[in-house]
Amino acid sequence: MRFSSALRNSAIALTAIAGIGLSTAAQADTGYVHFNVVKGGWFIGAQGGNGTLTFHGKRYPISIGGVSGLVFGGSATDFNGRVTNIRRPSDITGVYGAAGAGGALIVGGQVMTLRNEKGAQLNVSGKQVGLQVNADLSGLAISMP
Repeated sequence: MRFSSALRNSAIALTAIAGIGLSTAAQADTGYVHFNVVKGGWFIGAQGGNGTLTFHGKRYPISIGGVSGLVFGGSATDFNGRVTNIRRPSDITGVYGAAGAGGALIVGGQVMTLRNEKGAQLNVSGKQVGLQVNADLSGLAISMP
């Protein structure tokens, strides 16, 4: 009898813990971003810009910055897309690196998937103006003023 009671209590505890984990993941939400990045350099490049996060009907200003390697030329790109796996606006802040397959360069445009250390994932596309050999945004840093 005691063994089945302990087994039942363990099963209830494990179910509760699993439920907490699932509800936390389910609470993550999606926002929408629009930002402009100007990037340029010769061997070592820099990028900067600004934009807006729209989350739960409110707009929040964001700033873009970062340093990247092996850049030749300069470009400006307007990006639009979604940021997923955020719970509050500040979750968008941080340094982004390539997530999964990374991005693909399309003639005159870009499609990228990037993830920050908080787990926020940017899925953006944009149209590029300028001439640049490396259009990767890995190392992109987003902050909120």
